[in-house]
Amino acid sequence: MKEAKKKVFWALFSLLLAGLSIWAVMSQSKTMSILKLWKSLRDADLKWIFAAVLCMLGFIYFEGAALLVIVRAAGYRQNQFSGLVYSASDIYFSAITPSASGGQPASAYFMMKDGIPAGVTTAALIVNLIMYTMAILSIGVVSVLMDAHVFMNFKLPSKILIIAGLVVLTGLLFGFFMLLRHGRALFRVVSRIMEFLHKHHLLHHLERKQKKLDKVIEDYENCVSVTAGKTKALVLAFIFNVIQRLSQILVSVMVYNAFYGTGKASVRVFVTQSMATIGSNCIPVPGAMGVADYLMLDGFKDLLEQEQAIHLEMMSRGISFYICIVISGLTTILGYLIFKNKRQGNR
Repeated sequence: MKEAKKKVFWALFSLLLAGLSIWAVMSQSKTMSILKLWKSLRDADLKWIFAAVLCMLGFIYFEGAALLVIVRAAGYRQNQFSGLVYSASDIYFSAITPSASGGQPASAYFMMKDGIPAGVTTAALIVNLIMYTMAILSIGVVSVLMDAHVFMNFKLPSKILIIAGLVVLTGLLFGFFMLLRHGRALFRVVSRIMEFLHKHHLLHHLERKQKKLDKVIEDYENCVSVTAGKTKALVLAFIFNVIQRLSQILVSVMVYNAFYGTGKASVRVFVTQSMATIGSNCIPVPGAMGVADYLMLDGFKDLLEQEQAIHLEMMSRGISFYICIVISGLTTILGYLIFKNKRQGNR
């Protein structure tokens, strides 16, 4: 009951935050409205809008594809629909929980219900998280090489967020690397420190904390066993994560092309969106709502007039986030019903 209340709270809080984020962006315009945004589609090049929607769907699909590659390398041959459910549940619950904390547990729930052992599930999610982090950083580096001047055009608060996001992601990647390379030694050190603190009455409930550490060690061992000798699978998982991140970033490029035409500015839209994606990773807000909107709007204002920048931000965010969340939520519900019926049929 407590967990259910917590989920309801975060769902309602996220809905409120979404409303405030939309209001905050639209309040900067004297003429913008949801109805006007909808009517603006009549003037758009619809083939680019269609491409934007395909990119949004690719964001859902390719995360599932990456997870399937990893679990198949471990010997579990789940189908494409299962991959979609793993991905959709991760995306949906990441969007309505702080720091995306609910995404991986939701994905893990469906993976275990689909017959994948808990150890392999945890390992697959950890490996995919590493690939996800590497993908964002790689795209960020390429974006800087494409047009480093874009960063200088952001306002100071945005620059701080982007740098902070870069530091957080780099720190996570370094931590993952150290854990994989020197995990056993690190765990021994942590265990000794815990015993020392307990001996000097600075740490209580040692047994309970030791059990938690043992669970982490078990997950680590599973991760090592799943990745051992699976270089091709890991490379493919990384490629799918890169494509997934590119799919989301390219939504803004496609929307820009739909309303304002193609050209060199499309590259700047791509770089701006890439940097906004990095910056939105440093604040523990559900779905980066508000933060991502601020960064996108700040970056787009350097490319377009204010009204156009607001229009581009709202349309891009609407497709890449809000519509994506609705589709992910519906897919999660469908997956739950199918998995539930499947279990009942096997009894």
